[in-house]
Amino acid sequence: MIWYLLYPFRGTAEAPVLAETHPLRTAFTRYGRYAASHVVTTLLVSVAVAAILIYPFPFLYTTDFTNGASPLPEHAWTDTLPLDDKNRVEPDVIMRSVWVHGNYFQALNRDVLLSALQLQDELLGPTVDFNPRCLTVDRSEIINATTTDLTPTQRDAYHVINGLTNESWFFQSPLQYWSCSSDNIERDDDIIATANEKKTQPTSVNVTLRHSIVFSGKRFQDRQLVAVDALVITLVHRRDSPVGRMWQERVEALKHNTADNWDIFEYSPNGKTSELYEFQFRPMSSQDVFLLGLAYSLVLVYFLISLSKLRAVKSKVGLMVTVIAQIVLAIFSSFTICAIFKIDLSRIPRLGYPVVIFSMSLENIFRLINSVILTPSEDSTSNRIGYAFGETGHIALVSVAQNLLILYGLSRVVSPGVSAFCTFAAIALVFDFFYLSTFFLSVLSVDVRRTELSDALAKASFRTRRSASDIQSRQTWMDAMLQGRIAMSTRIAGTIVMVGFVLIAQWHFFEHESVMRILSRIIRVSSKHKDLSPSSALTDVHQGRSPASWLGLQDHETARELIHVIKPDAHSYIARVFHPTIFVLTGSDRNVSSNEPWFPPAVYDFIRHQSAPFVITVIVIAAAVRLLMNYLLWDELAESSRATGANHESLLLVRTLSRGHTLDVAMLSACSDGHLVSVGLDRIVRVWDLKAGGESYTLGEDIDTAMELFPVLAICIDEDTHWLALLTSDKVLLWNLAELRWGPAIWVETDRHKPEAFFFVNDEATAVPPLILIRRDGFLTELRTDQLEPVSYMLTKESAIASVGSLAEKGESSSYSLEISSTTLTRKGFPAQVVVSTRDGQVLAASQEGSSWTSEVVNVGISRERELVSIQALPELGFFLIIRSRTVDLVDSLTLKAIYTFKVDPIQPKSIKCFHSRPRRMRCGSVALWSFTLAYLNTYTRDLVVQTYSPQNEGESLCFCDPTSPTRKTCCPWQRAKESRRVIKDPGLWDALPSGIMVGVRRKSGQKLRTDGHPAHQSLQPLNGLRRRHNVPQTANANGQIAQDNWEVWMFSHFGKQETWETLPLCPKVEDDGHLYVNSLGPMVRVGRASLAVGLSNVIKVIMVGNERFETGDDSQPGDGMPALSSRRRKGPSTLRGKHAVHCGHC
Repeated sequence: MIWYLLYPFRGTAEAPVLAETHPLRTAFTRYGRYAASHVVTTLLVSVAVAAILIYPFPFLYTTDFTNGASPLPEHAWTDTLPLDDKNRVEPDVIMRSVWVHGNYFQALNRDVLLSALQLQDELLGPTVDFNPRCLTVDRSEIINATTTDLTPTQRDAYHVINGLTNESWFFQSPLQYWSCSSDNIERDDDIIATANEKKTQPTSVNVTLRHSIVFSGKRFQDRQLVAVDALVITLVHRRDSPVGRMWQERVEALKHNTADNWDIFEYSPNGKTSELYEFQFRPMSSQDVFLLGLAYSLVLVYFLISLSKLRAVKSKVGLMVTVIAQIVLAIFSSFTICAIFKIDLSRIPRLGYPVVIFSMSLENIFRLINSVILTPSEDSTSNRIGYAFGETGHIALVSVAQNLLILYGLSRVVSPGVSAFCTFAAIALVFDFFYLSTFFLSVLSVDVRRTELSDALAKASFRTRRSASDIQSRQTWMDAMLQGRIAMSTRIAGTIVMVGFVLIAQWHFFEHESVMRILSRIIRVSSKHKDLSPSSALTDVHQGRSPASWLGLQDHETARELIHVIKPDAHSYIARVFHPTIFVLTGSDRNVSSNEPWFPPAVYDFIRHQSAPFVITVIVIAAAVRLLMNYLLWDELAESSRATGANHESLLLVRTLSRGHTLDVAMLSACSDGHLVSVGLDRIVRVWDLKAGGESYTLGEDIDTAMELFPVLAICIDEDTHWLALLTSDKVLLWNLAELRWGPAIWVETDRHKPEAFFFVNDEATAVPPLILIRRDGFLTELRTDQLEPVSYMLTKESAIASVGSLAEKGESSSYSLEISSTTLTRKGFPAQVVVSTRDGQVLAASQEGSSWTSEVVNVGISRERELVSIQALPELGFFLIIRSRTVDLVDSLTLKAIYTFKVDPIQPKSIKCFHSRPRRMRCGSVALWSFTLAYLNTYTRDLVVQTYSPQNEGESLCFCDPTSPTRKTCCPWQRAKESRRVIKDPGLWDALPSGIMVGVRRKSGQKLRTDGHPAHQSLQPLNGLRRRHNVPQTANANGQIAQDNWEVWMFSHFGKQETWETLPLCPKVEDDGHLYVNSLGPMVRVGRASLAVGLSNVIKVIMVGNERFETGDDSQPGDGMPALSSRRRKGPSTLRGKHAVHCGHC
């Protein structure tokens, strides 16, 4: 809510984002990372705290108001409110009382009881076996009676049991336990036991003689009364009652006539003899039930709707149980704390407590979940949780602090019962934040670590959020609200529910008065309540409890019974309560023999009788949770411990696949399930299984065809059927990676140009999917196992093919091609389509029609003379890019028309890569994105340029609609897209993972400079044959030269406000890698969703970013599939200069 209040000053209602170096954010991030890395420890702490606080709950609360435990809330509004005399309210009844003391906390002594009985009889007349019901009364006797000389019959005639009039009266006394009989008191051998047995005894008007109304200063043990400081005898009468006048006159007489037997004190704070109080017991009405039911329904509906919108959560029932469990733990923990510190929560209906905490708790829960979803899925679980908690922790803390301040302010101006509710809500907020930081955080990290949730998170789109440095135009709060740019989220809903409930609760106690009257009374009630100190002003008497605080302890059941007697059809009554007259038996020792206990008696009873079971229960629960977590997460915890043990802070992990080749790796191809195929100059084709830990086997070593595998011109893998295709000079060899068997060979024409594209296409009618081979001379060849001869088609005769883009929709086709390579476009209901560019700058779109192919010229943009044009496909969008040196055209593959042209720096040929958020379909039918990124090398500086496009306004999406057609409110045309640019110096060999994380390998910077400012040239070891290529670890020498194998891996991610840069040595232990000396890297290929494989001479380095599970069917955006690459280049000039992916010249 505070961010909405600050909107006129900040220009936005969004919570501020702290810099990643801010100490508070750093602390939250470190804690979140630790909690996610030590799930069991964090969960055990939260469970142990919850068990410690929840186990005592049934022992500290009770529905019996006489046993020293705290009362549970009922379904009623109850309170005792002091009123101001200026209100001139006519009281319904008048209360007068005397307090009888003996020795300190020995009021149940027999002598004190007998003396109190004599005092009671002197005030009221004989009360033994008191039965005021009169069958017949002589009215003349009542009329002629004097005030001080009322006979018992005349006195009883005015009793309320004989009819409620303005002269009615009744009294309450602990002596009624013994029927006001001195003989019964004398014969009682166990007075304390009698007081406990008779605690539910009713009077003649059905008012229960509870300990709370007949005793003051009570001590309990084992839920039984053990000591009392004062006996309270109370007279309740109407305004014109003669019994009330008689009581007043006889009290004045006793002050002068019994000075020898009693020490009499007047309790009159502030010089007043009486106060006005309102006692309320208001059961929940049908309107209250309806409003609370409506509040619960709205909160539940909001919770379910918000839960359904979480794209990355499969176990929504589990999440719901976790949220409810957190809120229940916070509520019960708060109840326990309130019971320990004697905070009376019985004045507000019990149904009001959960809804307020539930609405306030959802704010922080959903903010944390959404923040986790927005983190990159390739990151480790601990880093994702740490970043999300660091990003949202301070907001949650500020929200809690804000609500605590609001509750504190409200507690100062509301009635005592509502003030107690404010205290409870404040404690619950603190516990809710604690359980969010421990219980919910650990459970959420477990769910994120689970395979199914990780997959869902990996495939969920993320929204690029505004950068903190973005300049936004100021506008009024009302304009932003009308335009829908200020979301009425739980950030303000929780606070509104909290404040609204407090005001409604306060209104219940003053519902019959005007608003101004209520506001004025609120202030007066507040100040009046603060004067009710539990200590007495009579320092000589040392009372265990003051009369004012004793009055505030009257339970709601007593109020209900008194209301039924005094105003049967009402829910409250106003009483003028006269301050009691204190009678202390002469000679009594009133020195304090023991201090007032800090906590309620139930706490000490719990410590005495439940300590051992309590400790055992907490230990058993903690052990059970530990065993359960070990059983449920044994594999995840083992994997997590290995990952964090190796490098706790790093997202990058480098694994080495060695001893597979004796010479350089020339080609690589991979699929998402972890299969990696490498082709080496040693004429070995090796298949690696990364999911199985790097196990490998040599292809063809078990048969006499090893020499027939070479030369290998291209390779590709089909994701769905797990077929590996090897293109040689005269045939295509097929190997099934799943069944480990050879398939039928397909013969191809010999002595043709080198392949430009080689990939599988989808065909469910055949066991082995057909392949497409496109050569540089413009021929397209279909290769099928069910055809004896391949079928070729001429795409172009005028010029050689320079580039072919590859675009395949998931589930329709799978393609793996050369990087200078091919793009197929297949959609449901559409034939296969190939987009190619020629060396003279022409772009052709070829589509399959029946058994033949037709091509069409794409007239988009103008190419300069001798300008190389390349193609980049956008697999999930149905679009492709036409890339020139200074422009990039975004073209629809169906209409072959450009919808937008990007302005770029000079692009190094065929260096561009594109990635984007997951597409979604707009109502207008077009595809839309939340972010779109182009990454390419600058031709002159060779720096990596990253251009990211996002919607201009929150709530919009980048729309791939026709620019000439009208757009919807939520569509952001490309002309209005917001562009952000980043530059990475010296990127080396790099690639983009499906989620947009860029990973590269380069020489480490920081070489020693010469005096002229240029880096010193490295001296190379003389090489005499391949035997001398074995690497010897080197360090920097005295001349400043550095080691030859000084390679490093870098990673860069930019997800909205988060930017991550990290580096790691490619060869931390060079002597263990066993690789040959090399001054350039080999081929690079993507493996799975979060891994890259790169050739380093004769070994393969697998670079993993975060968690990689090598699951089949992972999206491989951008461009479904990666090419089989060769690291060898042709000698001499070429139009493909600077490109690392060409045909292997050594095969």
